[in-house]
Amino acid sequence: MPFKGVSEKHISCPVCCEIFRDPVLLGCSHSVCKSCLEKFWEIKGSKECPVCKRKSSKDHPPLNLTLKNLCEAFAQEESPKASEKDETLCGLHSKELTFFCLDDQQPLCSDCSKIHTNHRFCALQEKAVNFKTELNAALKSLKEKQKIFQDCKQNWDETAEHIKTQAQDTERQIKEEFEKLHQFLRDEEAARIAALREEEQQKSQIMTEKIEKMSREIEVLSDTIRAVEEQMRAKDVSLIRNYKVTLERAQCKLQDPEKPSVELLHVAKHLSNVKYKAWHKMENIVKFSPVTLDPNTAHAILVLSDELTTVRLLDERQQIPDNPERFDYLRFVLGSVGFNSGTHCWDVEVGDSKFWGLGVITESANRKGNVDSRRGMWGMLLYNSTYAAGASPNPAPLPIQHKVQRITVQLDWNKGKLSFTDSLTNKCLRTVKHRFTETVFPFFYADEADSVLRILPTRSNV
Repeated sequence: MPFKGVSEKHISCPVCCEIFRDPVLLGCSHSVCKSCLEKFWEIKGSKECPVCKRKSSKDHPPLNLTLKNLCEAFAQEESPKASEKDETLCGLHSKELTFFCLDDQQPLCSDCSKIHTNHRFCALQEKAVNFKTELNAALKSLKEKQKIFQDCKQNWDETAEHIKTQAQDTERQIKEEFEKLHQFLRDEEAARIAALREEEQQKSQIMTEKIEKMSREIEVLSDTIRAVEEQMRAKDVSLIRNYKVTLERAQCKLQDPEKPSVELLHVAKHLSNVKYKAWHKMENIVKFSPVTLDPNTAHAILVLSDELTTVRLLDERQQIPDNPERFDYLRFVLGSVGFNSGTHCWDVEVGDSKFWGLGVITESANRKGNVDSRRGMWGMLLYNSTYAAGASPNPAPLPIQHKVQRITVQLDWNKGKLSFTDSLTNKCLRTVKHRFTETVFPFFYADEADSVLRILPTRSNV
């Protein structure tokens, strides 16, 4: 036990003989309950120690905190049940508490109720029931608040995990995209080196043939020179007899060698503007999209392509956080960049989709709930085989009889115009006019299993 060797007599007041209550420490080192000391001094008429009669030099002796803490701990350790029992009894009359004073807001026994004259009372049990009702209501509110916090934390946990997944997927896609560029450059480098080596091989072959031919002619000349030199070293009689033959042999019938006529390597062709030509050629394989989609806004049932230009429906919802930017009711997704000035244009292939919508929506528009029932959105849609265009929530029907498969959306923010054109026939289907005052984002809406919307690439102006 924590109080081994400590008995109740060691922590009892020498005046009241009860366990100390707010013990004060006198100069003589004796301790007494504060209330006992005050009563003793009042009766005695002098400020002296009740134990050793020594006079105190202080009118207000300090509290003995060590002893006070020891007494409280001892009381809790030795008699928790007794304390519990004491709570049901009146401290003044030791009778059961059965009444509650409404004026003083405290429990009373039958004797106390006689003292609280002209006060209002009720049964203690009745008041306890009322208090429990109030506490139950407060407890319910706390549990509801706890549920809100738990749901919020769960959402944060899911968001944190989703951020990690996003980072991994995005890093993978970045590496894949750059690997395509690296592979293109490696292929381009290999093609240029192959062209250089082919030219080198062709011209080296020609030079080899010419050098071999010249080597043979030099050998013939060398043989002739040696023969003439031998005759010149011969005796006079032999020289005279063979003179004509030797002279005829000494007449060189070989034509003078031609000057090198083979062109050198076309270095300029291989090195001139190498980076520019590779970049220009790269334009043919690199696609530029005037609008890309923001996956953080996409409804949980929508899936986007890796290059963020195509949206289609999944069979079931994805396990992704319900962040503030995300649409949670209608199957919407927004463009990644908003517009607050200038002219912008993008082509969307809707193909054979049966239920779709596209246009622009204000940045401040609430993305939760039924978005198309509110203002702040302008677009064109196909629903139940009927085309319509205009401002939400009441776009006007369009008199279109043919199947529209590709639409050009053109926004002139400054002039307040939003046009929808059939890209294949170049016929304007509807122009919506509105004085824009804030940033608007392109939106795309798909609501059928076969709905696939694709933003078409254009040539970059960069």
